[in-house]
Amino acid sequence: MSKIALVTGATSGIGWASALLLAEEGYDLILCGRREERLDELSEKVNTKTLKLAFDVRDRDRVKEAISSIPENWKSIDILINNAGNAHGLSKVQDGNIDDWDAMIDINVKGLLYVTKAIVPGMVERGAGHVVNIGSIAGKEVYPNGNVYCASKHAVDAINNGMRIDLVGTGVKVSQVCPGLVETEFSMVRFKGDEDRSKGVYEGFDALTAHDVADLIRFIVTRPKHVNISDTMILPTAQVASTIVDKN
Repeated sequence: MSKIALVTGATSGIGWASALLLAEEGYDLILCGRREERLDELSEKVNTKTLKLAFDVRDRDRVKEAISSIPENWKSIDILINNAGNAHGLSKVQDGNIDDWDAMIDINVKGLLYVTKAIVPGMVERGAGHVVNIGSIAGKEVYPNGNVYCASKHAVDAINNGMRIDLVGTGVKVSQVCPGLVETEFSMVRFKGDEDRSKGVYEGFDALTAHDVADLIRFIVTRPKHVNISDTMILPTAQVASTIVDKN
């Protein structure tokens, strides 16, 4: 039987790169994201079978509907990559935008939970599976003006640890990958399309690429059955903390 991986947030960045590398490992792919045209583009780039599900992880009913629509021969999902997530805004809590707060909590926390709830019971029933939650260095420390984003990623860290405890003995592995600075669409979203401000985040040093993070994910999910890499942090060599980066 073919191995199957479901990737959320597959339309860009780490999700896109992870899909490409998992395809190289022979996984058939369930590609999930909001931008249907990007799912089509990604599907054409891989040499494995794909199933495309266009939905927003914030929408609980749509998540349930999309996952329920998966055909029977695609339901035995071996790997779930909980990658969908965003940062919105960068401001002191007293100046924060409540819509931004809602977006981060709804996507980064509740969306991850909605998808996990839809997929993991099947893994438990089959006695096998692997969940990889994409966290952040922001889930390990708090930096100025990062208040709610950091809170959402601290929640992912706690959920990852709780999930691993809950699933012990079921045959389902749980892992977390916490990247530092990765040059993707992340800052463009955070700064609402401000190209100059976004570009400045990654200037003066070699940031991680989405491929770097995806390569770590590939390593984690290809370990032997008795090995689980429960939590990892991946940083550019120039970065030692959220706000400490050697920029030359």
